[in-house]
Amino acid sequence: MKVGIACPYSWDVPGGVQVHIRDFTEELTSRGHKVSVLAPGEDDDDLPPYVTTVGRPLAIPYNGSVARVAFGPRIAARVRRWLLDGDFDVVHVHEPASLSLGLITTLWAEVPIVATSHSAMRRSRAMSAAQGLLKSAFEKFTAHIAVSEEARRTVVQHLGVDAVLIPNGLFVDRFAVPVREEWRSGDGTLSFLGRLDEPRKGLQVLLKAWPAIHDAFPKARLLVAGRGEIDDIRRGIEPRHRDAVEFLGGVSDDDKAAMLASSDIYVAPHIGGESFGIVLAEAMAAGAPVLSSDLEAFQAVLDGGRLGALVPVGDSSALADEAIALLGDPARRARYRAAASLGVRRYDWSRVADEVLAVYEMAVAVGSGGHTFKLPGLP
Repeated sequence: MKVGIACPYSWDVPGGVQVHIRDFTEELTSRGHKVSVLAPGEDDDDLPPYVTTVGRPLAIPYNGSVARVAFGPRIAARVRRWLLDGDFDVVHVHEPASLSLGLITTLWAEVPIVATSHSAMRRSRAMSAAQGLLKSAFEKFTAHIAVSEEARRTVVQHLGVDAVLIPNGLFVDRFAVPVREEWRSGDGTLSFLGRLDEPRKGLQVLLKAWPAIHDAFPKARLLVAGRGEIDDIRRGIEPRHRDAVEFLGGVSDDDKAAMLASSDIYVAPHIGGESFGIVLAEAMAAGAPVLSSDLEAFQAVLDGGRLGALVPVGDSSALADEAIALLGDPARRARYRAAASLGVRRYDWSRVADEVLAVYEMAVAVGSGGHTFKLPGLP
């Protein structure tokens, strides 16, 4: 099958959607499918051979973060050329409600279109303002996927269409890596991963809880990975607790897996704006017991607390208490680790890709333009 995938965000800026598309493309290619990805960005010798760029993106605020997207007449011409040259059997548009490549690709494509929505938003002025245009474009979708119930609810609420639930994927076995002894601690190692300049990732909640955790376990350490301004954050930590916090900056995929594998607890104190929580699944795959805020998306990944511990959103005291309890209870951490090692298999690309390919095959069978279909078992 020849598949064209439209990525809404700049390829050279790390992000969950880009990683999702990259890994899914790798899985499809390994199965013999031909895949081309269109994304914002400049031509670069380091780009994978399957990526075609359309030019410099613009940075705009989106869902509590900053999205780097591409839009406009010049971009539209490049999209049309990519579609003509690709002669795809199916086109897969990610984040179709964003004013970026996905919307342009949808308007131009004359083959079956599958869309995947990743974001969860209770309210969106941009989506409300563009509702007419988006509904017109969405009528061209042959099938729509949402990565979580939260993402599905956003699509239903703002655009009145439904979606098949297929979660994000990861290569589970790639997270089975050795621990790094330099990151270990006698009292336990906690870790956090997320962009430091995004309040919704909740680092401020964790750092507020850290003094109590460190007082209870003086030899414990906290690893913080993610891009952002470190100096101001470090100065905000009480001096006697500061040296036990190590800022790693942006990390490679290998370093991320090693950090998670070396952690006694992975902490996800996010306060909102999350539709899935792939990093929780990554921690589970690496063998790190998870402690997270009880966002609906995180509850789903942790099966309501069966695969990891949950605390109220934004509650630093509860986070500290639960972290202290987990550090003091190796048997409970072992139970989480064992259950999560089985539960996380649901997200392996070997399974998730099968589900997406089933949607592709149905979309091709139905054809393009204004058609809809339902998978067995859906209402």
